[in-house]
Amino acid sequence: MKYCKKCVQPDTRPGLVLDEDQVCSACRAKEQLSKVDWYQRNKELRRIAEWAKEKAKDGFDCVVGVSGGKDSTFQALYAKERLGLNALLVNCAPNGISEVGRQNLENLVQHGFDMVSIRPNPEIEKELCRQSFFKYGNFVKPSEYPLWASAYIVALKFGIPLVIQGENPALTLGVVGFLEPDDNALNIRNCMTLGGGNASDWIGEGIELKDLIFYQFPDKTVLSKNVRAIYLGYYVKEWSNSNNTEFSVSRGLKGRPGHDPGLTGKTNPYFSIDVDMKVVNQMLKYYKFGFGATTDEVCYDIRDGRISREEAIKLVEQYDGKCGDCYIEEFCEYIGISIEEFWRETGRWVNKKLFEKDTSTGKWKPKFKVGEDFDEE
Repeated sequence: MKYCKKCVQPDTRPGLVLDEDQVCSACRAKEQLSKVDWYQRNKELRRIAEWAKEKAKDGFDCVVGVSGGKDSTFQALYAKERLGLNALLVNCAPNGISEVGRQNLENLVQHGFDMVSIRPNPEIEKELCRQSFFKYGNFVKPSEYPLWASAYIVALKFGIPLVIQGENPALTLGVVGFLEPDDNALNIRNCMTLGGGNASDWIGEGIELKDLIFYQFPDKTVLSKNVRAIYLGYYVKEWSNSNNTEFSVSRGLKGRPGHDPGLTGKTNPYFSIDVDMKVVNQMLKYYKFGFGATTDEVCYDIRDGRISREEAIKLVEQYDGKCGDCYIEEFCEYIGISIEEFWRETGRWVNKKLFEKDTSTGKWKPKFKVGEDFDEE
């Protein structure tokens, strides 16, 4: 396992590329922002917005997929207030949405938006969640399909010409192995967790294609002929994790009540708070790849110049992979397994090259030291 020399991303992140100087593609992309002609990009963004208004005529100009969190709040209000677009919000309502998640979504709508809320069948969603936990060690994977596909489905159904997504993971996470570092958000279906966006991936064990309508991305050819999709972060200079948080808080965004990074593995109380069970999935990610939500957060902060690499390492050492028992219990109850079964199954997914079991506690502990290259053999 090798770490980026500028941030603390390890090369165990699927799709991440380290260059000859052992710097990740996300840090290199951040460096390139100083060379961007932001005036021209803003000019192009406004040209796209005017094209959408003309194309839409008297309908909605664009679709913005939203959860009500920091990024989607910034996206929606930028489209409305800065670009003058008549935006239709599309929310794919998750199973087990938190109370603060409900409040944040309502807060966004109250800023003056129409919204379509898509709610996939909760019985199907639960069964897919269970299957994906046992098959992939990633129970969030199936929910990513309708989460992303919903904006494109609605755009086609309503004849809306433009879809505005937030950030391109190739630029902010460095996953250039899956996505091109450009503005084309139609390619999000190529991201690893989506695997091409084919609902047929989930057929089986009593689940038919007709049960998965909202899991299916529209046909590529049909979509490309009728919809343009962009990443707002590609065009807007002020787009960043920290700016989006500060902006959205100023517009009413609420954070996780009683936030404790020792229980959530997250240092930012505004980071991914719509579904509490996601905390468990971040812990599973930590055991599989050697990094979790804290690593993701601090890498953003390093690139934004908010903390040093040394400060980031301390935070990762203290909080990465943490998950309170309450979240594990909630997940186990949700998919109908015991705590013992959860930990047995988790043990299957632990990367034994990176972790070993502490004989005194029975818990998994890292063999590696954060920020330092580690010989997995």
